[in-house]
Amino acid sequence: MTSKLILASSSPFRRMLLANAGLEFEAHAAKIDERAIEAPLEREGASPDTVASVLARAKAEEVSSRFPDSLVIGSDQTMSLRDHVFHKPHNMADAANHLRVLSGQTHRLNSAIAIIGNGALLWEHVSHASLTMRVLSADFISRHLARVGDKALGSVGAYQLEGEGIQLFDRIDGDYFTILGLPMLPLLQKLRELGAIDG
Repeated sequence: MTSKLILASSSPFRRMLLANAGLEFEAHAAKIDERAIEAPLEREGASPDTVASVLARAKAEEVSSRFPDSLVIGSDQTMSLRDHVFHKPHNMADAANHLRVLSGQTHRLNSAIAIIGNGALLWEHVSHASLTMRVLSADFISRHLARVGDKALGSVGAYQLEGEGIQLFDRIDGDYFTILGLPMLPLLQKLRELGAIDG
């Protein structure tokens, strides 16, 4: 391995994905204000892909500034319905509104990765997953949120696919890694090309 590998994230899921793949790496959370970066992009009408890419790059750049001799992987994910980007619900009423809006619709998860080395952008990529939610009645949404409780506030879509949230969907098109926010296959391919992992 030519350079130390660092994941610019505190996410246990993303750390798990790299660890399960057998990679040797460190994890350091990026010290950035995501909302401050995101707000002007949204005002300018930036696409969901662009928002995810800018945030992934910003995370990797910040950590790279502290570890300049390492290869730093930054990642971020947006959830969108057409051009509207969603944010985590603030309360249960907000979660219910998310589910009402998503009911019967196909929304998209946009998962971006950036690799920074010595402060330079070496690679970036965006993968997508499309999720089609079945038509949900108001009564079902109320009962569902009562069962899952505050867990609904922990994800942008107010659902957890690994739990009862799977019951909300008719169809999912996209790979597991993209859904979790770190598209592993293109990432591993690029790390091999960069000589960062065994090819």
